[in-house]
Amino acid sequence: MNQNNNLKEQLLNRLNSLLDEKIETAKQEIELIKDARDNETKNSVGDKYETAHAMLQMELEKYQSQLAKMRTLKKELEQINPQKTYTTAEFGSLVVCNSGNYFLSIGMGKIELGKENYYCLSTISPIGQALLGKTTSDEVQFQGKTIIIQKIV
Repeated sequence: MNQNNNLKEQLLNRLNSLLDEKIETAKQEIELIKDARDNETKNSVGDKYETAHAMLQMELEKYQSQLAKMRTLKKELEQINPQKTYTTAEFGSLVVCNSGNYFLSIGMGKIELGKENYYCLSTISPIGQALLGKTTSDEVQFQGKTIIIQKIV
């Protein structure tokens, strides 16, 4: 089981790295927008200034929202103990199936480790909901396909 726990640790590290990159990008965008907004001069015609200022404000709010979301996702990841072994599919478990490997954590899509693909899914995603609470050897019907759970880590 140590190898499986190491795998979950690698997945967590990769997810944290991806989130760190997204957080850094959002912070940089926020700073650029703040600089542009603060340097916007009012020597333009009134309406043009107001429109540009409003557009910058909307962009700022968008990136601030993304930043908050990424920070929330990082906090969710902190709740996962990679050393814990699961017997049912739940938040923090790695579900190995005939159709792929699913890490029930946060919705970040496909991550490649070695030659294997792992799908990092939220438990509220459709496939996450279908897997939730299932155990080894259970079968799940999803989008017309039968998914057989081979192992849960």
